[in-house]
Amino acid sequence: MDETGEKAAKGETFGWGIIGSGEIAQRFASDLVLVPGAVLAANHSRTMAKAESFREAFASQRAYSDLDSFMADPAIDAVYIATPNSLHLAQALKAVRSGKAVLTEKPLAPSHTEASVIQREAARVNVFAMEALWTLFLPALVAAKARIDAGGIGTIRKITAELAYAQEYQPESRFFSRSLGGGASLDLGIYCVSLAMYFLGQPQKVSGLWHAAPNGVDMCSEITLHYDGAEAQLSSGFDRDGANHFIIEGTDGAIRLNGPFHKVQRLTTYHGFAQRPPFGPLPGVTGLFGKILDRLPVPGRKTEEYPFEGNGLQFEAMAVMEAMRKGEKTSAIMPLANSVSALRAISIVLSQPATPRVIKL
Repeated sequence: MDETGEKAAKGETFGWGIIGSGEIAQRFASDLVLVPGAVLAANHSRTMAKAESFREAFASQRAYSDLDSFMADPAIDAVYIATPNSLHLAQALKAVRSGKAVLTEKPLAPSHTEASVIQREAARVNVFAMEALWTLFLPALVAAKARIDAGGIGTIRKITAELAYAQEYQPESRFFSRSLGGGASLDLGIYCVSLAMYFLGQPQKVSGLWHAAPNGVDMCSEITLHYDGAEAQLSSGFDRDGANHFIIEGTDGAIRLNGPFHKVQRLTTYHGFAQRPPFGPLPGVTGLFGKILDRLPVPGRKTEEYPFEGNGLQFEAMAVMEAMRKGEKTSAIMPLANSVSALRAISIVLSQPATPRVIKL
């Protein structure tokens, strides 16, 4: 066990450093107050003015605009990277080579080849590294996984997921900028693919299609993961506001991660009669009437609430700290190999020519 792991095992204060000052960095910083033993030891931004502003807002102990000085800070036990996708590779490598554990905001990198570099380097220097796919650590998701592992819905046969939020096309925004690693699949689709693989493992085949934004990045995509006896149909996009649910159908029942599933706080389980439309597992009726149907008492359907404080990012921080207390160098729930596999599946689809849109007149 290294020095940081020993320190964590003794229950001493665990120092986090944050790179970035945008919305996700702010959410992570605010959620750290919900993590026992965690402190915000330092933060880094491109300019000192931004770094100081962030430090004052979130009670960080020190602010940096120089990345080398930030990485040399002995109070930092783990670094959270909350910068544009295009910076993840270089910053994650710098962290692990500095001996700092690293939690990199999803996606781990813009491509599976870059993600593989992070995986190899973290293993070479024997430093903990993980992708910050926070959904996997939420209480509702933990409960769903435990129920499925216990045979609560039998053998999984189908997963259907959608995550879509309408975004106005702005080519310089992080959503669409090619230089920043934009595109719907990396921003939203990564949740669908990663969760599907979490429940079903590695697929035998990947297929799909995508539609391009005006600058050539993906506006939306449809990805299918094929398994022996199972299939995951996954949809993501900036072209509409979706239902944003994640539905797992098994031989003996189904579970729906109610929308928005990437920050799920409510699970609905279906057995017998309740599995059939219009009651479930896919919403058979939309709009107000659909919402009313979803709340009617139906034999075999049960909804459970799993609320949490803050934004929900505290659970992934706790997971990193717990893993390091045990001397682990990768997460059992979100290992880097899984991050690489999810990005590879996305790459397989996006490497195909974009599918032209059909405009109905």
